[in-house]
Amino acid sequence: MYSEESYIINTFYTRILPDSFFATIGFIGVIVLLLLASPNSLKAQKSFGQDRAGTEGFQFTKIPVDPRSAAMANSNMADAMDGSSLYWNPALSAETTGSEIMVSHTEYVAGIQQDYFSYIQRINSYAIGVSVQYLGSGDIIETTEFQPFGTGRIFSTHHMAAGLSIAQKVTDLFSYGLTFKYLLEKVEEIQYQTGAIDFGFAYRVGDTGLRFAVGINNFGLDAAPDGNTQRESLEGVLELEPETNISLPTRFHIGAAYDLVDNQLNKVTFTVQITNPSDNAEQLNIGAEYSFMDQFHLRTGYEYGQLERIIPSLGGGISTPFAGHILRADYAYTRFERLGQIHRIGVSISL
Repeated sequence: MYSEESYIINTFYTRILPDSFFATIGFIGVIVLLLLASPNSLKAQKSFGQDRAGTEGFQFTKIPVDPRSAAMANSNMADAMDGSSLYWNPALSAETTGSEIMVSHTEYVAGIQQDYFSYIQRINSYAIGVSVQYLGSGDIIETTEFQPFGTGRIFSTHHMAAGLSIAQKVTDLFSYGLTFKYLLEKVEEIQYQTGAIDFGFAYRVGDTGLRFAVGINNFGLDAAPDGNTQRESLEGVLELEPETNISLPTRFHIGAAYDLVDNQLNKVTFTVQITNPSDNAEQLNIGAEYSFMDQFHLRTGYEYGQLERIIPSLGGGISTPFAGHILRADYAYTRFERLGQIHRIGVSISL
């Protein structure tokens, strides 16, 4: 038989302190540990990260594709349960409530624009998805040291990532996913092509509202150049053919998300993520989202280790029934010291 002390202790932990309490403490503990560890880690890797910056190609794959994650400071590795899951963590595509289409547009710097499209088809416990991320520079006027006001030639750059994803929800608590990607970069008449793999895992801690995720993006082979271009020199016009291969910006992510409040009227979600890229220093991202009646959403977040960041990112969205489906429109605003302000808009519909 239990003693009186054992009975009181057992009652305290099972009734007075429910599972949500331990989930809250656990999530806070994760954040505290990351905050304590990250500054030292970021300082230790600062010089090394700067030394590696710009050493790899396909940098466009690191630009967030959707407004929600951008507004939450790119901390959605464990909470991207929509079309953006194919970009962040394909395992979460199996966590979507149904099939979904997402389209988003980013007004980047210097007239550069990015578009993203994704489609997820749920089949029982599986999810199959296709996604396309495209970034274009627009028209660029060529200038040289001999003709600083323009040669009369206009060129552009094109960057694309097309992916095919498959994910499975093994249990109510665990899912995994894999994406096969085709990557293309074309600058003038020179192009680079290669393949890459994204894969990730997602785990729910029971009904506590706490979630964890781990994943790797852009794991693949180096890309060789194809084509040539012309450059004017003192010796006349030269035909140049690049010979150097470019490697992929592989990234390792680990993230957590926690629903601090979740009822019929209000929902408050906190997210945290650490990213370890192969071509820069580690980054710690923290975000938050408030939802009212699951229809109106406010979001914010901040990226630690991002030297260009001036203010926290901001954004919002609205979800509404439409023709028997759920239509969602989102917006995000981010501002950087030298890059300036960036606007993102997106629309998704659950089928």
